[in-house]
Amino acid sequence: MKIALVHDYLVQYGGAERVLECFSEIFPHAHIYTIVHDRKLMHGAFDDRKIHTSFLQKFPLTKKRHRIFPLFMPIAVEQFDFSKYDIVLSDSSSYAKGIVTGPETLHICYMHTPMRYAWDDCQKYTRDFSFPGVVKKLVPFFVNYLRIWDRVSVDRVDKIIANSNFVARRIQKYYRRDSIVINPPVEIDRFYVENRKPQMKDYFLMVGRLIAYKRNDIAIEAFNEMGIPLKIIGRGPEMNRLKKMANSNIEFLGRVEDKELTKYYAECKAFVFPQEEDFGIVAIEAMASGRPLIAFRGGDIVEHMEEGKTGEFFSEQTKEGIMRTVRGFDAGKYDSNYIREKALKFDRNIFKKKIKEYVEAELKKHKSLQSR
Repeated sequence: MKIALVHDYLVQYGGAERVLECFSEIFPHAHIYTIVHDRKLMHGAFDDRKIHTSFLQKFPLTKKRHRIFPLFMPIAVEQFDFSKYDIVLSDSSSYAKGIVTGPETLHICYMHTPMRYAWDDCQKYTRDFSFPGVVKKLVPFFVNYLRIWDRVSVDRVDKIIANSNFVARRIQKYYRRDSIVINPPVEIDRFYVENRKPQMKDYFLMVGRLIAYKRNDIAIEAFNEMGIPLKIIGRGPEMNRLKKMANSNIEFLGRVEDKELTKYYAECKAFVFPQEEDFGIVAIEAMASGRPLIAFRGGDIVEHMEEGKTGEFFSEQTKEGIMRTVRGFDAGKYDSNYIREKALKFDRNIFKKKIKEYVEAELKKHKSLQSR
């Protein structure tokens, strides 16, 4: 089986890149195709893999500001030649699914989300990622082109895997395509339950990139008013603005080493999750640490959290919604081992097994159809 892997761009290490890492482990000889690759920003990930990039790799600014080149991305991803492969497995939230393959090549797409700035609020997207003024003015003119390209490009995909039921519903709405659901991998074994009561601390915790849609701002406003300790792990374009908002009870820890991260998870009072996500890996990491969630009732987390047993929801995505839930929160009523047990199904080895079995089964069906 000759297989290629395709990824949107390798310029940060997050949930999508963890999925690609698993794909690379399942298929260790597969080459990776991506629009842009910045080795320095990948912290050693994929250093031992053969990576093919598009012509945009040579453009100035694309590694640091790839989001300002949306009109070139479709051209870039369509340039790759997959004629020598039996199967292509793309890992996409935007452009990678738009590759062109021949009828003899099976294309399976693992879809994290339909392209958000084509189908959701594109003006909000430009604000969230701090685009230059000239780009913001051009958005209304090119977004329709991107929406048309995106809708056409998904028809090139033979099979779609959605990363959650929440995303599967969006795929059906925007693309009118069916998909199967395989949740992303979480390194469950990295995390542990801290059952020694004296070790439990009085702080709440948030983890993730500091970008606008994650709504760190409303959590900071809520904890400012309550005066309760909140620790925030992560970096991003919103960091300076959020630091200026925060009172002394809120601590920004930036990027921390893995060992420190697991300790912060295990010892926090609860994990705060104020955003709507397609799949919230950090929330599952907190559950793997036995910690209850205080989460916004939206996105995929509704599928995985049991209210009163693994955490509490707030329905209004506001500081008031968070404050009401935190003030009524009783950490003592939660069973940490039960919470961790609910996270075990997301283990990366389970993910790899499901992906391998699905890919092999679909390729077998594809070859059978080709031989008729």
